[in-house]
Amino acid sequence: MNELLSELFSELPSLRARRPATLGLAAALALVTCLAFGPTAHAEQADKDKPMNIDADNMTYDDLKQVTIFTGHVVATKGTILIKADRVDVRQDPQGYQYATGTMAPGSKDLAYFHQKREGVDEYVEGTAERIDYDGKKDLTTLTTNATVRRLQGLTTVMDQVHGSVVTYDGQNDFYTARAGKDVAGPGNPTGRVRAMLSPRNGAPAPLTGAPAKLTPAPAIQGTGTQ
Repeated sequence: MNELLSELFSELPSLRARRPATLGLAAALALVTCLAFGPTAHAEQADKDKPMNIDADNMTYDDLKQVTIFTGHVVATKGTILIKADRVDVRQDPQGYQYATGTMAPGSKDLAYFHQKREGVDEYVEGTAERIDYDGKKDLTTLTTNATVRRLQGLTTVMDQVHGSVVTYDGQNDFYTARAGKDVAGPGNPTGRVRAMLSPRNGAPAPLTGAPAKLTPAPAIQGTGTQ
Protein backbone atom coordinates (compact mmCIF):
# COMPACT_ATOMS: atom_id res chain seq x y z
CA MET A 1 0.00 0.00 0.00
CA ASN A 2 2.81 2.44 0.86
CA GLU A 3 4.46 1.78 -2.51
CA LEU A 4 1.14 2.44 -4.26
CA LEU A 5 0.62 5.72 -2.41
CA SER A 6 4.18 6.79 -3.11
CA GLU A 7 3.69 6.17 -6.82
CA LEU A 8 0.36 7.99 -6.82
CA PHE A 9 1.61 11.10 -5.03
CA SER A 10 5.34 11.40 -5.61
CA GLU A 11 4.77 14.00 -8.35
CA LEU A 12 2.44 16.26 -6.36
CA PRO A 13 4.28 19.16 -7.06
CA SER A 14 -1.34 37.59 5.45
CA LEU A 15 -2.46 40.14 5.28
CA ARG A 16 -2.50 43.57 3.82
CA ALA A 17 -5.59 45.12 2.29
CA ARG A 18 -5.63 47.05 -0.97
CA ARG A 19 -6.56 50.13 0.98
CA PRO A 20 -6.55 53.93 1.24
CA ALA A 21 -3.57 55.78 2.71
CA THR A 22 -4.46 54.84 6.30
CA LEU A 23 -5.39 51.35 7.45
CA GLY A 24 -8.49 52.28 9.44
CA LEU A 25 -10.76 49.82 11.17
CA ALA A 26 -11.33 46.30 9.89
CA ALA A 27 -14.96 47.21 9.19
CA ALA A 28 -13.74 49.76 6.65
CA LEU A 29 -12.05 47.15 4.49
CA ALA A 30 -13.32 46.77 0.94
CA LEU A 31 -15.35 43.73 -0.02
CA VAL A 32 -12.21 42.35 -1.62
CA THR A 33 -8.91 42.42 0.33
CA CYS A 34 -5.45 41.77 -1.15
CA LEU A 35 -2.18 41.12 0.66
CA ALA A 36 1.38 40.31 -0.34
CA PHE A 37 4.32 39.53 1.95
CA GLY A 38 6.84 40.63 -0.65
CA PRO A 39 9.34 38.85 -2.91
CA THR A 40 11.80 37.72 -0.22
CA ALA A 41 9.55 35.18 1.50
CA HIS A 42 7.30 32.59 -0.10
CA ALA A 43 5.76 29.29 0.77
CA GLU A 44 8.40 26.63 1.40
CA GLN A 45 9.73 26.00 -2.12
CA ALA A 46 10.98 22.50 -1.31
CA ASP A 47 7.40 21.36 -0.70
CA LYS A 48 6.75 20.91 -4.42
CA ASP A 49 9.37 18.19 -4.64
CA LYS A 50 8.19 16.23 -1.61
CA PRO A 51 5.92 13.18 -1.81
CA MET A 52 2.38 13.39 -0.48
CA ASN A 53 1.65 11.07 2.43
CA ILE A 54 -1.93 10.40 3.54
CA ASP A 55 -3.32 8.67 6.62
CA ALA A 56 -7.02 7.82 6.60
CA ASP A 57 -9.54 5.24 7.74
CA ASN A 58 -10.48 4.30 4.17
CA MET A 59 -9.26 4.73 0.60
CA THR A 60 -11.13 4.14 -2.65
CA TYR A 61 -10.24 4.84 -6.28
CA ASP A 62 -12.78 6.18 -8.80
CA ASP A 63 -11.43 4.97 -12.13
CA LEU A 64 -14.07 6.86 -14.13
CA LYS A 65 -13.19 10.23 -12.57
CA GLN A 66 -9.54 9.33 -12.01
CA VAL A 67 -9.83 10.42 -8.36
CA THR A 68 -8.48 8.74 -5.24
CA ILE A 69 -10.79 9.32 -2.27
CA PHE A 70 -9.64 9.17 1.35
CA THR A 71 -12.19 9.29 4.17
CA GLY A 72 -12.17 9.23 7.96
CA HIS A 73 -9.83 11.45 9.99
CA VAL A 74 -7.71 12.22 6.94
CA VAL A 75 -4.26 13.74 7.45
CA ALA A 76 -2.40 14.68 4.25
CA THR A 77 1.18 15.99 4.35
CA LYS A 78 3.54 17.19 1.62
CA GLY A 79 6.71 18.70 3.03
CA THR A 80 5.53 21.49 5.36
CA ILE A 81 2.01 21.40 3.90
CA LEU A 82 -0.62 19.82 6.12
CA ILE A 83 -4.32 19.28 5.36
CA LYS A 84 -6.76 17.74 7.82
CA ALA A 85 -10.35 16.91 6.85
CA ASP A 86 -13.03 14.23 7.00
CA ARG A 87 -12.53 13.58 3.29
CA VAL A 88 -9.71 14.37 0.86
CA ASP A 89 -10.04 13.78 -2.89
CA VAL A 90 -6.81 13.67 -4.90
CA ARG A 91 -6.50 13.74 -8.68
CA GLN A 92 -3.63 14.08 -11.14
CA ASP A 93 -3.51 15.86 -14.49
CA PRO A 94 -1.70 14.53 -17.59
CA GLN A 95 1.38 16.61 -16.70
CA GLY A 96 1.65 14.89 -13.33
CA TYR A 97 0.45 17.77 -11.14
CA GLN A 98 -1.76 16.78 -8.21
CA TYR A 99 -4.84 18.51 -6.82
CA ALA A 100 -6.33 17.85 -3.38
CA THR A 101 -9.75 18.84 -2.02
CA GLY A 102 -10.47 18.54 1.69
CA THR A 103 -14.02 18.70 3.03
CA MET A 104 -15.87 18.00 6.26
CA ALA A 105 -18.84 15.71 6.76
CA PRO A 106 -22.28 17.36 6.37
CA GLY A 107 -23.38 18.83 9.69
CA SER A 108 -19.90 18.74 11.19
CA LYS A 109 -19.10 21.53 13.64
CA ASP A 110 -15.43 21.29 12.76
CA LEU A 111 -13.68 22.86 9.77
CA ALA A 112 -11.04 21.54 7.41
CA TYR A 113 -7.51 22.72 8.29
CA PHE A 114 -4.50 23.89 6.24
CA HIS A 115 -0.94 24.70 7.36
CA GLN A 116 2.28 25.62 5.50
CA LYS A 117 5.66 27.14 6.41
CA ARG A 118 6.92 30.32 4.74
CA GLU A 119 10.38 30.06 3.26
CA GLY A 120 13.24 32.02 4.82
CA VAL A 121 11.35 33.23 7.91
CA ASP A 122 10.13 31.67 11.14
CA GLU A 123 6.53 32.13 10.03
CA TYR A 124 3.66 29.88 9.06
CA VAL A 125 0.33 30.22 7.27
CA GLU A 126 -2.67 28.31 8.57
CA GLY A 127 -6.33 28.36 7.69
CA THR A 128 -9.72 26.76 8.26
CA ALA A 129 -12.82 26.48 6.09
CA GLU A 130 -15.56 24.08 5.13
CA ARG A 131 -13.67 23.28 1.94
CA ILE A 132 -9.97 23.52 1.11
CA ASP A 133 -8.64 23.13 -2.45
CA TYR A 134 -4.90 22.74 -3.08
CA ASP A 135 -3.63 23.30 -6.63
CA GLY A 136 -0.21 21.63 -6.92
CA LYS A 137 0.54 23.23 -10.29
CA LYS A 138 -0.01 26.83 -9.15
CA ASP A 139 0.80 26.22 -5.46
CA LEU A 140 -2.54 27.92 -4.78
CA THR A 141 -4.74 27.08 -1.80
CA THR A 142 -8.39 28.18 -1.85
CA LEU A 143 -10.42 28.10 1.37
CA THR A 144 -14.17 28.28 0.74
CA THR A 145 -17.11 28.99 3.10
CA ASN A 146 -16.46 30.46 6.55
CA ALA A 147 -12.78 30.81 5.71
CA THR A 148 -10.09 32.14 8.04
CA VAL A 149 -6.37 32.48 7.27
CA ARG A 150 -3.67 33.50 9.78
CA ARG A 151 0.00 34.40 9.53
CA LEU A 152 1.85 33.03 12.54
CA GLN A 153 5.17 34.06 14.02
CA GLY A 154 6.62 30.78 15.11
CA LEU A 155 3.86 28.25 15.60
CA THR A 156 1.58 30.14 18.01
CA THR A 157 1.74 33.95 17.76
CA VAL A 158 -0.95 35.34 15.42
CA MET A 159 0.43 38.32 13.48
CA ASP A 160 -2.30 38.79 10.85
CA GLN A 161 -5.73 37.26 10.34
CA VAL A 162 -8.40 37.56 7.65
CA HIS A 163 -11.92 36.14 7.64
CA GLY A 164 -14.20 35.93 4.63
CA SER A 165 -16.33 33.72 2.45
CA VAL A 166 -13.42 32.74 0.17
CA VAL A 167 -9.74 33.27 1.02
CA THR A 168 -6.89 32.21 -1.26
CA TYR A 169 -3.18 31.82 -0.55
CA ASP A 170 -0.78 31.94 -3.50
CA GLY A 171 2.32 30.14 -2.29
CA GLN A 172 4.42 31.03 -5.34
CA ASN A 173 3.95 34.79 -4.96
CA ASP A 174 2.89 34.92 -1.29
CA PHE A 175 -0.36 36.76 -2.00
CA TYR A 176 -3.64 36.50 -0.16
CA THR A 177 -7.03 37.49 -1.51
CA ALA A 178 -10.36 37.49 0.33
CA ARG A 179 -13.96 37.86 -0.78
CA ALA A 180 -17.11 38.70 1.15
CA GLY A 181 -20.16 36.44 1.29
CA LYS A 182 -23.42 35.74 3.06
CA ASP A 183 -21.93 32.72 4.84
CA VAL A 184 -19.87 35.06 7.06
CA ALA A 185 -22.72 37.49 7.76
CA GLY A 186 -23.78 38.00 11.36
CA PRO A 187 -24.53 40.59 14.04
CA GLY A 188 -22.55 43.72 13.25
CA ASN A 189 -21.71 42.41 9.78
CA PRO A 190 -25.06 41.83 8.03
CA THR A 191 -23.59 41.85 4.50
CA GLY A 192 -20.75 39.43 5.28
CA ARG A 193 -17.89 41.85 4.65
CA VAL A 194 -14.26 40.74 4.84
CA ARG A 195 -12.77 41.31 8.31
CA ALA A 196 -9.04 41.48 9.04
CA MET A 197 -6.59 42.09 11.89
CA LEU A 198 -3.18 43.30 10.67
CA SER A 199 -0.16 43.72 12.96
CA PRO A 200 2.38 46.53 12.41
CA ARG A 201 5.14 45.21 10.18
CA ASN A 202 7.88 46.89 12.23
CA GLY A 203 7.13 44.40 14.99
CA ALA A 204 7.54 41.37 12.76
CA PRO A 205 10.62 39.14 12.91
CA ALA A 206 13.37 39.64 10.35
CA PRO A 207 13.81 36.86 7.79
CA LEU A 208 16.40 34.23 8.60
CA THR A 209 18.29 35.33 5.48
CA GLY A 210 18.20 38.60 3.56
CA ALA A 211 16.45 41.90 4.29
CA PRO A 212 13.00 42.18 5.91
CA ALA A 213 10.16 41.51 3.50
CA LYS A 214 8.18 44.51 2.22
CA LEU A 215 4.41 44.43 1.70
CA THR A 216 2.91 45.32 -1.68
CA PRO A 217 -0.64 44.90 -3.01
CA ALA A 218 -1.52 41.81 -4.97
CA PRO A 219 -1.81 42.66 -8.69
CA ALA A 220 -5.01 40.68 -9.24
CA ILE A 221 -7.70 38.71 -7.48
CA GLN A 222 -7.08 34.97 -7.57
CA GLY A 223 -9.07 31.88 -6.71
CA THR A 224 -12.23 32.93 -8.55
CA GLY A 225 -13.52 29.38 -8.59
CA THR A 226 -13.17 26.01 -6.92
CA GLN A 227 -11.90 22.73 -8.27
